[in-house]
Amino acid sequence: MKQFKKILFFLLIPVFVKAQQDPFVEMWSNKQIDSLREEWKHTAGNDTMRMRIARSLGWYYQEMNRDSSIYFQSIQLELARKLKLKLWEADALDQGGWLFAQLKNYPLSLQYFLDGFEILQNKDSEKNIWLITLFSKDKDPGKARLTSLASIYNDIAVLYAATGNKEKELYNLMQGLKIAQGINNYTMIALITLNTAGAYLRMDKPDSALMYIRISKDHMIKSGYKTYEGEALNTLGDIFTKKKDYNQAKQYYDQSISTNKRNHVETSLPNNYLSMANLFFGLGKADSVAYYAREAINGFKKFGNYTGLSNVYSFMYTFQKKEGNADSAYYFLQLYSVLNDSINKAEKGKIDAYQNVGFNKQIEMQEREKKQIQKENSIRTYALLSGIAVFMLTAFLLYRNNRNRKKANQLLQKQKEEIEIQKRNVEITLADLKSTQAQLIQSEKMASLGELTAGIAHEIQNPLNFVNNFSELSSELIEEMNVELIKGDIEEAKTISANIKQNLEKINHHGKRADAIVKGMLQHSQKGSGQKEPTNINALADEYLRMAYHGLKAKDKSFNATLKTDFDESIGNINIIPQDIGRVLLNLYNNAFYAVNERSRKGEHGYVPSVAVRTVKEGNKVRIAVNDNGSGIPESIKEKIFQPFFTTKPTGQGTGLGLSLSYDIVKAHGGELKLETKEGEGSEFIIALHVN
Repeated sequence: MKQFKKILFFLLIPVFVKAQQDPFVEMWSNKQIDSLREEWKHTAGNDTMRMRIARSLGWYYQEMNRDSSIYFQSIQLELARKLKLKLWEADALDQGGWLFAQLKNYPLSLQYFLDGFEILQNKDSEKNIWLITLFSKDKDPGKARLTSLASIYNDIAVLYAATGNKEKELYNLMQGLKIAQGINNYTMIALITLNTAGAYLRMDKPDSALMYIRISKDHMIKSGYKTYEGEALNTLGDIFTKKKDYNQAKQYYDQSISTNKRNHVETSLPNNYLSMANLFFGLGKADSVAYYAREAINGFKKFGNYTGLSNVYSFMYTFQKKEGNADSAYYFLQLYSVLNDSINKAEKGKIDAYQNVGFNKQIEMQEREKKQIQKENSIRTYALLSGIAVFMLTAFLLYRNNRNRKKANQLLQKQKEEIEIQKRNVEITLADLKSTQAQLIQSEKMASLGELTAGIAHEIQNPLNFVNNFSELSSELIEEMNVELIKGDIEEAKTISANIKQNLEKINHHGKRADAIVKGMLQHSQKGSGQKEPTNINALADEYLRMAYHGLKAKDKSFNATLKTDFDESIGNINIIPQDIGRVLLNLYNNAFYAVNERSRKGEHGYVPSVAVRTVKEGNKVRIAVNDNGSGIPESIKEKIFQPFFTTKPTGQGTGLGLSLSYDIVKAHGGELKLETKEGEGSEFIIALHVN
């Protein structure tokens, strides 16, 4: 777990750096580097983490120990190729190209840069970017690729500067700057304008150099990237030295030395010292010149920078000659001549090899172009031959078609006649199908009406039984009252009279109840107006629930089920066509009772059939949910349940039109009818109606 936390912390390091800093250019404290070195020991077998740490350590050692930097860069390159991470491979090639340029290995540097360009100029490198936040803070694959492309343009300019090609140096710097500005990358703008300032300074254009160095410093502040802040300050010092503003120049040189030491950019210190020596030479301070020249010589020797060392020897020759020290001047002249001859010889070989790489690359591109031209010519030849073949084939086909046209017309006429016959047969079949469909719909309506009638008849039977029973009882009580009157027992007669009155009230009550049921039956049987009217949905749902239940009881005396209601009294009246919604509810209730009855027949231990209806108001909608604890509907047929003629009931017990008609009625009301079911547990049909 501890190891995992370390790795997680390392991956999230870009998040912990200053908010404005670009994670692409890495800056590490000594404490963080110690942690990275420790992590390096434990990453064997984890290629991605090893590649990530190798990049960080390679960046860290760039300006302190370039051999170590190349070691880690080569590991990053090897693992990126193994993992097939193209952007990481191009990044490693860019870093390697820059390092080899610093070490004067121009051929290998150029090869690395060209290979990196080939990857980055292909948009496929935007795919499969591991840890993309390292290349683009906002995780944009396009910006990630362009960031690396801007960097490689900047770094190859350093190579062209070292090999004396000022034209290509400036061209690549401008290309990189254009890309960096296009993606608004402050870090890349800072680095590229810093190198551009150096290029103009070497061309003895201090004003242009000053303009670009100020742009560079501004963008270093914006980006938070400080590694080359010392170099920018040193360039400013060189500019003001050329302008002979020595006081201003010395301030920048002092700041540059302290900044490079603070940022561990040790490779730039010898240049600082040489610049200071040149400054004091202009001021005529011989002791200071000698001190800083010695520091520069020691620094260039430490880092194996023989070009820089040669420059110091040349400077010291000029200085000693001006001071009138002939022996010292001759001494430094000899050192300069021997070293310069050695450098020129080595440089010539490297530049020749470097030029050969470029020449070979051009030859390779020309060979590719030649092969491409040959390929295109072959394609044109094949296309011409194919065209001739197609023309001849077309002529043959036209001839054959012309010969067979009459036969084809005759066959077409015959097929047309057959199609007309088939069309008439299809129309007859369609008419028969519509007739059958109408009959089935009527059958479904009659079945629903029969079930409703049975329920109503059962409802009427109850009050009629009360009327008959109380009528017979009242008749017997009248006979008893007459007997008591004959006896003269007035009090008993009054008591019997009171009972008769109560019976008559009950007869009247149940008579009115039967009358209401009959009136409701008549109203239901009448053809609806098709117009919506304010309706108490709770009362309608409860009424049809009772009717459906008693209708099933009338057909099957053994059937029993628990009825549950949960009505939201806040709903009040809503505008619906009551006969139509009543038909929907009746159909849903009948299906629910059928489902629980079928499950009840299986004889499950502890099973109690239950049908529930619930209403609730939700915003501008009223939901009516009819729930049963039957066997549920299998998932495989759930989508078909509202299709016309689809039914789960045995043949003869259902037409498959009930739910289809219910669905259409609810849709016509601007509502929805949905099903929620779980096989083995039950089903719930939900009617959702808008409240007007």
